[in-house]
Amino acid sequence: MHTVVVGTSGTTAEDVIAVARDGARVELSAEARTALAEARSIVDALAAKPEPVYGVSTGFGALATRHISPELRAQLQRNIVRSHAAGMGPRVEREVVRALMFLRLKTVCSGYTGVRPEVAQTMADVLNAGITPVVHEYGSLGCSGDLAPLSHCALALMGEGDAEGPDGTVRPAGELLAEHGIEPVELREKEGLALLNGTDGMLGMLIMALADLDRLYKSADITAALTLEALLGTEKVLAPELHTVRPHPGQGAAAANMLAVLKGSGLTGHFQEEEAPRVQDAYSVRCAPQVAGAGRDTMAHARLVAERELASAVDNPIVLRDGRVESNGNFHGAPVAYVLDFLAVAAADLGSISERRTDRLLDKNRSHGLPPFLADDAGVDSGLMIAQYTQAALVSEMKRLAVPASADSIPSSAMQEDHVSMGWSAARKLRTAVGNLARVIAVELYAATRAIELRRHLTPAPASQAAIAALRAAGVEGPGPDRFLAPDLDAAEAFVREGRLVAAVEPVTGPLA
Repeated sequence: MHTVVVGTSGTTAEDVIAVARDGARVELSAEARTALAEARSIVDALAAKPEPVYGVSTGFGALATRHISPELRAQLQRNIVRSHAAGMGPRVEREVVRALMFLRLKTVCSGYTGVRPEVAQTMADVLNAGITPVVHEYGSLGCSGDLAPLSHCALALMGEGDAEGPDGTVRPAGELLAEHGIEPVELREKEGLALLNGTDGMLGMLIMALADLDRLYKSADITAALTLEALLGTEKVLAPELHTVRPHPGQGAAAANMLAVLKGSGLTGHFQEEEAPRVQDAYSVRCAPQVAGAGRDTMAHARLVAERELASAVDNPIVLRDGRVESNGNFHGAPVAYVLDFLAVAAADLGSISERRTDRLLDKNRSHGLPPFLADDAGVDSGLMIAQYTQAALVSEMKRLAVPASADSIPSSAMQEDHVSMGWSAARKLRTAVGNLARVIAVELYAATRAIELRRHLTPAPASQAAIAALRAAGVEGPGPDRFLAPDLDAAEAFVREGRLVAAVEPVTGPLA
């Protein structure tokens, strides 16, 4: 099994995904253990002084004015975890919780939080045991970080609350820790606060969304090329010289992808041979690289933000190398929240243009010779009419999900936390949007491949043939009389979501950008 070693200088997106999705083992580096011990010695020294220090010997948030005596400090740390573990609603996905825990461990190991090495080791042990705390959908305002979700994780470290074991069964966390020989932690000064004060949930969801969107944007380029073929459009609009005069990197990459898929096609370029010749293809076909390219450039910006956050130590207060423990606002989720919202906008637009291409394939007045709704016997058969309805419903929801969460703010903590990011909410709706986008692309793929096969007198591009063959091998049937469509659409969705469409095409085209 792959092992991820956590040091003091952050981590990578690849490591987050390896731990969250693939169950990679986590180890602490010697450098991290040293940094943890050094920072803890600073906290212990401050805890011994009579002067109050925020997070060490005071209450929290609006209650920070109270000085806490030494005999109550362990209780204070337990209480902050218990009281902040106040989430409600459905359970959050296992991969999100594992990303959340790993990213909090990443910050703890930076040496800026003052957490003891044994607490960090327990965090790693819980991940390695496959124990996943139960975290709920609602509770985070994205400031101070993802408080409620992280508190549910910290609660499990204390042996309290519920968690899912490696067998998928939810049980008391204390039982699961005992079965795996993990001793519950007894939190000391600052440690409770350090375990729940970060942007880890929203960052983890951003990283996974970027990985999924990278695959889906390539899939969208492939399906756009297949639709262009099916509509007998022209590939001339994809010529590199046309895209160098407007040098947005994403646009050029999308056009190059489409051109690679269309190489050797016998269907393209027939748009002037019809009874009513076209001068140009419709925007949904001709402008596919511009729309997909703008989304790619948005992803590039989001990836930059994620990389900076991965290199950050997000906590309040922070333990500085010179021995100071300083309050700060680095927990605010605005940088992450904005790009989560940006990506939801881009995903909605990509879904929208995909749906418009699908509708064009099904309309006999705009499909250039294809049967109505790609039906076998139109009138007796409805073809893909309702598949497009489903696609339209998905796109409509994606447009609603594109409304930015980060534009909202609801004050909390007796007006101490009077401006919040709503970044967790932005991340949750982006996950839904990404799932919907895979379904939308799958419907276009289903329609485009059927349409190409109905052009029996023309030969599609080799890459298109590879895509169609792989889709049929995956159990998605081609043209014919009406049948139960939902299983076909589910199989097409899995084919897209799991990256099998890209995998089918790239041996012909070479790696897509």
